[in-house]
Amino acid sequence: MGRVFVTGIGVVSPLGLGVDTFGSALLEGREATAPVTGFDASGLDRDRACEVTDFRPREHLTAAEARRTGRCSAMAVAAARMAVEQSGLGDAIGGPRTAVILGTTMGEANVLGQLEARWIHEGEDSVPPAALPRYGSTLLPIHVARAVGARGIVQTLPAACAAGNYAIGYAADLIRSGRCDRAISGAAEVIEKLQYAGFARLGAIAPEHCQPFDKERRGLIVGEGAGVLLLESEESVVRRGATPLAEVGALGLACDAHHITRPHPEGAGSLVAVRAALAGSGLAAADVDYVNAHGTGTDANDKVEAMVMREVFGTQQPALTSIKSMIGHCMGAASAIEAVSCVLTLRDGVIPPTINHQELDPDCAGVDLVANEARRAPVKTLLNNSLAFGGYDAVLCLSQPEVLAAEAFA
Repeated sequence: MGRVFVTGIGVVSPLGLGVDTFGSALLEGREATAPVTGFDASGLDRDRACEVTDFRPREHLTAAEARRTGRCSAMAVAAARMAVEQSGLGDAIGGPRTAVILGTTMGEANVLGQLEARWIHEGEDSVPPAALPRYGSTLLPIHVARAVGARGIVQTLPAACAAGNYAIGYAADLIRSGRCDRAISGAAEVIEKLQYAGFARLGAIAPEHCQPFDKERRGLIVGEGAGVLLLESEESVVRRGATPLAEVGALGLACDAHHITRPHPEGAGSLVAVRAALAGSGLAAADVDYVNAHGTGTDANDKVEAMVMREVFGTQQPALTSIKSMIGHCMGAASAIEAVSCVLTLRDGVIPPTINHQELDPDCAGVDLVANEARRAPVKTLLNNSLAFGGYDAVLCLSQPEVLAAEAFA
């Protein structure tokens, strides 16, 4: 099977737009948590989130694109354009050999919410027909494909909070199979009142801050955004003399088959997913330098994830961190935005911190948590964990790219 490389990344995040802004904020340990502004949360017992507050579609999309896209698709388009620009592909991104594979949980849920509210308060006839094509999770990759001219395989993967890893892994497999030469992959999500209220009613939202693996943790903070990786085949990278940022290893997949919201107490699915990612990448546990944790800050998730870390890595624990402490849980976009962070860690050799940390929960003992301050350390190989609702467990391996020689294809 052929090798697959990351040659461009793009991000729209609660910490800012673009890779440089996002990366700097992560290493500074900045937190995006603030009172909700996107909807009226006065009727709920929680009112804090990690919103993207500085994204204006008309600054990243044409007027026509902005009219026909919802906010979720607009963020995906913006992140995709950033990734394409960094890759240096330019107009070569177009054509039938470029796939667009994006994940999401609820897609343009805020568009549907707006249309429903208008229908309820103003009547059926008040809903403009032109607004309906802006709704639907299937539209995310279509809008991105139109924006960049990609005419290859287009697909949406609604794999809950693991959607980003699913999309990146599937896109890499398409390239390895020879069905495309390059792929725009990742995920996007927006905060919507129904979604937020659901987590609030579950008692899953923290009152103030997200504190993964901490003894005093009280839940997650809902976030939003978009993360995109531009993937290319080895032959494509060598042919055009591109400089890859990372190599995509295996995606380990499994299902807990246990509970719709709680992980299996013995980590049944997540253990399988981690080991599958290692085996599929030809790695031993000792080869892993860093794990980007799912790390939601909920009681059950953190305990189970720490248990899996102890089971897989034993006394040789890799560095562990959860950037959800800074950007919140971005739902379907979480592992895609975190994959962007992982590529930056491979590139720069600096691991972002888990902020808001006071004392490690005894149930999470044994892990090497990077707490409160970034850690400079060479990272050659890492895992990006995504352990989602419904038992969707997806673990993606990324590593340093080796120097490629054009002579290999002479």
